[in-house]
Amino acid sequence: MASEFVKIKCADCGNEQIVFSKPATTVTCTVCGATLVKSTGGKGDIKGEVLEVLN
Repeated sequence: MASEFVKIKCADCGNEQIVFSKPATTVTCTVCGATLVKSTGGKGDIKGEVLEVLN
């Protein structure tokens, strides 16, 4: 699977944020600081709800 950007909705505050599907570091919500995507060395472990896959 190719790397892509995804729009994720934060489970804690509802903020929508665009993140990379294979992040090098943990990505947190810019509003509340909750973890959105955890780095795993490959495809990230997405903690929020995926709203859209962007090409």
